[in-house]
Amino acid sequence: MAKQGPGRHNFQKPKNIKKTLTFLMKYVNKYKILLVFVLICMFMSSFAMIAGSYFLKPIINDYIIPGNFSGLIKMLMLLGAIYLIGALSSYTYARIMVHISQNAVAQMRRDLFHKMQDLPLKYFDTHSHGDLMSRYTNDIDTISEAINNSLAGVISNIIMFFGVLIMMIVLSPILTLLTGVMIALILFTAQLIGKKSKYYFSLQQKKLGLVNGYIEEMMEGQKVVKVFSYEDKAINEFSKRNEELRVAATNAHTFAGMMMPALGNLSYANYALTSSVGGIMAIAGMLDIGTLVSFLQYSRQVSHPISHMSQQMNTILSALAGAERILEVMEEKEEIDDGNVILKRVEICEDQSIKATEKKTGCWAWEVTNENGEKKLVPLKGDVRFENVVFGYNEEKVILKDISLFAKPGQKIAFVGSTGAGKTTITNLINRFYEIQSGKITYDGINIKDIKKDSLRQSLGIVLQDTHLFTGTVADNIRYGRLDATDEEIVAAAKLANAHTFIRHLPQGYETMLTADGTNLSQGQRQLLSIARAAVADPPVLILDEATSSIDTRTEKLIEEGMDKLMENRTVFVIAHRLSTIRNSKAIMVLEQGEIIERGSHDELIEGKGRYYRLYTGQFELE
Repeated sequence: MAKQGPGRHNFQKPKNIKKTLTFLMKYVNKYKILLVFVLICMFMSSFAMIAGSYFLKPIINDYIIPGNFSGLIKMLMLLGAIYLIGALSSYTYARIMVHISQNAVAQMRRDLFHKMQDLPLKYFDTHSHGDLMSRYTNDIDTISEAINNSLAGVISNIIMFFGVLIMMIVLSPILTLLTGVMIALILFTAQLIGKKSKYYFSLQQKKLGLVNGYIEEMMEGQKVVKVFSYEDKAINEFSKRNEELRVAATNAHTFAGMMMPALGNLSYANYALTSSVGGIMAIAGMLDIGTLVSFLQYSRQVSHPISHMSQQMNTILSALAGAERILEVMEEKEEIDDGNVILKRVEICEDQSIKATEKKTGCWAWEVTNENGEKKLVPLKGDVRFENVVFGYNEEKVILKDISLFAKPGQKIAFVGSTGAGKTTITNLINRFYEIQSGKITYDGINIKDIKKDSLRQSLGIVLQDTHLFTGTVADNIRYGRLDATDEEIVAAAKLANAHTFIRHLPQGYETMLTADGTNLSQGQRQLLSIARAAVADPPVLILDEATSSIDTRTEKLIEEGMDKLMENRTVFVIAHRLSTIRNSKAIMVLEQGEIIERGSHDELIEGKGRYYRLYTGQFELE
C-alpha cells in the first residue's frame, strides 16, 4: 500500500475529480517540455524491459539450443546495452519528476499562503488552525509524493501493461487467454481488499484527527489541567481515543499488508498454471521452448503493473483529495475591498493648504476620487461615526443592534459592559475586519467601505488584550507597527510605552531574539511591547482593547504617563474592565446585549446612578 502516516488524507476521495485535476494540472502543465521528455524516457524504459524479455526467445532457439557460443555472447551484450539504456531512462525521468514535483508544490504553497493573506477574519474564526496547517503539510506532501512517484509510476505501468499484453498475444493467443482469466481474478481480489483497506484508513484518519485535536487541546490547556487536577481524567480520555485509533490503524494496515501477498500468490499461481499448460503445448509441438520461456517471463511481468497501479492510484486519489482541500481555500471569497480612497502623506504649505509628499511629515490625508475622476485631499483628523449599525457574525444572531455613536478628533471614547456585550466587536468593525449588515461607519466623513483596507488599517493603531509576538528580535516586533521605522524611532516608542528599561536589561537588548510568541517574557512585558508597537505606528486613531489587563497596578502606573502621551491629540477607543483607567474619557458607553444603555462622561454617569454607577461602586460586577 501507499505510505500511510500521521495526518495523511489517504482515506479521502475527491468529490470532483475533473475540477480538482484541472486545478492540479495548472501547476504541472508549466513544465510541458520536461513532461514530454519524461514520457519519451518512460517509453524507452518500458521498451527496454519488454524487449529484454522477448530477446529470450531468439537467445534460446537460435543460440543456446544450437550451441552458438559466439552469437550468444553478442546477443547478451546487446541485451545488456538495452537494459542499460532502460536503467538510464528510468533514472532520468525520476530525477526530472523530482524537479517538477518540488517546483509545483512550492508554487502551490506560495499561492495558498498568498490566498490566506486575503481571506477575511471570519474564515479563520470558522476553521481551526490545525486544519489549515494540515493543508500546508499533509495535503501538499501527499500531492508532492503523487507527482514525484505515483503519477510517473501509473503512466509507466500502463505502458508496460499494454506492451506486455501485446507481446503475449504475439507469442501465444491461447496462453494469453488463460493469463487474462487469472488477471481478472487478480483485479477482483485487489478491488475487494482495497475496498476494506480504504474503509479502515478512513476510520483511522478520523480517529487520528480526534487524537491530534485532543492532544493539541490538552497541551494548550496544561495550566488549567494542573490547576483543576484533571490529569487522570485527561489520561483516561486520551487512552480511550488512542485505543480506538489503534484498532482502526491495525485493521487498516492488516488489509493493506494483505494486498501484496495476495496478489503475489495469485501471480505465482498464474505462473505455475501457465508453465504447466505451456509445457504441455511445447511437448505437443504447438510451441517452441524459446517462445515458452519468453511468454513465462511476460506472464510474471503482466501482474506487476496491476498491483503497482492499485497502490499508486490510492496515492493519486489521496493527492486529488488534498488538492481539493487546497482548492476549497483558493475558491474562498476574499476580503471585500472595493474602496478607492487611499491614504497619502502630506505636508502643510505656508498658506495652510496641503499637498502630497513622500517625506515623513507625520501628517496624512485621504485621497478621494470624485465621480468625474478628479482627486482631492481630505485631511485625516480621526472623526469616527457609527450610524444605525446592525451587525452579527452570522445571520441567526445579531451582536450589535442599531448602534449610533461618534468620536470627534482627539476624543477618548470608552466602552464598558459584560463579556459578549459587543465592545470588541465595535472596534473590529472600525478596522473593517467584518462587514456590517446595515447602517454606516464613516471616517472623516468618508464611508469606510470606500477606503482601501490597507489605507484604513494603516491609519489605526491597535493594542490587543491577547498580545502576539513574532519570531524575531525585540526591535523587529516593535517595527511591525511601521515597517520603515528607524532604530531611533523604535527606541523612542519603547520609551513612550515605558518598555525601554526592561528591554535594556535583556541579554542582547533590542536585538534579543523572541521565539514561541515571546514566552521568555512576562505577560506584562509582552503587552508593553504591543503598546510600543502601536506607538511607533503613530496613528491618528488608537484602539486599546483591554490594553493593560495583564499589567500589574505598579506597572500600570509606570506607563500611565506614556499612555497619556500616546493618546494625546488622537481619537482613542478604549475597552477596559478597570474603570479607573477610563475616568478621563470624553464619553463612556455602557453596552449590554449589543445596545448602548448609557452614555456620558464619568461624572455624568455617576450622577445618573445607573449601571455604570453600580459598576464603579462595586454594586455590580462585570462578568
